[in-house]
Amino acid sequence: MLELAGIIVLGIIAQWVAWKFKIPAILPLIIIGLLVGPISTLYTVDGTKLLEPVWNGKEGLFPGERLFNFVSLAISIILFEGGLTLKKEEVLNVGSSILKLITVGSLITFIGAGIAAHFIFNLSWQISFLFSALIIVTGPTVIAPILRNIPLKKDVSAVLKWEGILIDPIGALVSVLVFEFIIVGEGYEYTKEALIEFGKIIIIGTSIGFTSAYALFYAIKFKVIPHYLLNVIVLSSVLAVFVLSDLFAHESGLLAVVIMGMVLGNMKINELKEILYFKESLSILLISILFILLAANMNIKDMLLLYRWETALLFAIIILILRPLSVFFSTINSGLKLNEKLFISWVGPRGIVAAGIASLFGLKLSMEGEPDAEYITPLVFMVVLGTVLLNATTARLFAKISGVFLKSSNGIIIIGASNFARLIALYLQKNNRRVVLIDSNINHINKAKSLGLEAIEGNVYSDDLIENIELNDIGFLLALTGSASVNEFAIEKFTKIFGEKGAYRLISSDEMKADNTVPVQNLFIDNDDYINLSEIVRDFPLINEVTINSNEHYIALLKEIDKEPQAVPLFLKDNNNEIHIISSLKDSSKIEKGNILIYLGKKII
Repeated sequence: MLELAGIIVLGIIAQWVAWKFKIPAILPLIIIGLLVGPISTLYTVDGTKLLEPVWNGKEGLFPGERLFNFVSLAISIILFEGGLTLKKEEVLNVGSSILKLITVGSLITFIGAGIAAHFIFNLSWQISFLFSALIIVTGPTVIAPILRNIPLKKDVSAVLKWEGILIDPIGALVSVLVFEFIIVGEGYEYTKEALIEFGKIIIIGTSIGFTSAYALFYAIKFKVIPHYLLNVIVLSSVLAVFVLSDLFAHESGLLAVVIMGMVLGNMKINELKEILYFKESLSILLISILFILLAANMNIKDMLLLYRWETALLFAIIILILRPLSVFFSTINSGLKLNEKLFISWVGPRGIVAAGIASLFGLKLSMEGEPDAEYITPLVFMVVLGTVLLNATTARLFAKISGVFLKSSNGIIIIGASNFARLIALYLQKNNRRVVLIDSNINHINKAKSLGLEAIEGNVYSDDLIENIELNDIGFLLALTGSASVNEFAIEKFTKIFGEKGAYRLISSDEMKADNTVPVQNLFIDNDDYINLSEIVRDFPLINEVTINSNEHYIALLKEIDKEPQAVPLFLKDNNNEIHIISSLKDSSKIEKGNILIYLGKKII
């Protein structure tokens, strides 16, 4: 009982450490597992592990095949959750370079790493290509923490983000297929019967996955499942599909749950977000337990298998040859610059799916007596730990060296996508500023997108925006919603993240009516709230410009605009075409001749 509770507590502590220091969670999880597992034999009195998942195959926390069974079920849930995130429209909407990176680039890594592992470690071709299939997976959970504090151009961060998201389930599927081919070959020696058996696994796994996804979809659609049982029934369905598929065709369960997740994730289900949130929470718990167990299950002799110069050679080939080759080949004619391609080549940390499936397959193949199977888990763990450590410690420095590090974060995030917010965003975008609109109203988002604006459906109360590495170049925050509480919350929550150069919000109706209550973050002017601005844009959807001659001229212009109830000063454009926000606390000390005053509403000058 103490060991089980300890695993959960240590796992959550590792997750907290990862969040606190903005590093991938897999790093502290595996390190803790190694410390309480194989490394602990070096400092315990009797030379035993502090945590022993399996002891002599008969004792320990998970004696016999129970560890394998637990890992299998846990991985099935993690893979299902990964499949849910793969959206058809996202695959179709990403750039060609990202599609090439997850297809052609993955093929280069798969072939190159397989050949390298075979000749460097003298592994069988089967094990070599299983290893190479496992390491093509990067994953968003390892890339996002590394890049979150590195301001990059959107094009660069988008490539890395979408590569991780899309390749996670695809790489898992490839790994499962290679593993199943190995298992089939062991029984049939890669003859015609082996191909028939392999085809059987593919057909049954795919069929059960599709059928189960549609069955669950219709059960949800026609309210067969009560809302309070939805998440637990989905969970039990995943486990049932995994076991059922394995009964019909041995080792087809993982394929079935991946397919089930992919199909269900692309159906129009209102409850999909709720299912995803539940699965993400469950995955965090399972991952926390899983990786401590898997790392602890390794032995010193497994680690010593890699204590040789060939390990460094294989790692160098993967990082310095195969990754750049994949990136450069995939981004031909992409518009990315040389320094951007170099940075993307450098950042390719392997993720949770790779390490988890590797341990599962390593356990299974070792139990089956497959030659060289003992190399799978330590080799993949080496690549995962090595790439995560390398990128976590050097990504920021390499971004500066390669010249992709943005010295100035001039992007603007606007909370709210109403009529006047869209009008302001259009003006800023036409003046070469990156603007991102955030709104929970899908109609507002669709209208913004139809105007060619970048817009994201999101809720300021969730952490999705913080996790979005494509927003790393944002330096200004404008809260323009009709809710004073939402605007205040956005300022409080996101100022340090998105408002390093300025965070502003609209004055509330109550503040506007009261005397001497103008907030320091107040935007534009102190006698126009959301309602007034909406009415102005309804009657005069215009943004006007007027050239300034002097400080006195600027002050006079502001006074004239203040007299007009249907006009609001917005920005000041300096002689370098830089746009500055005018807050209610106006400062005319830096006004120069030739500056341009920008105001919203009725043209009066």
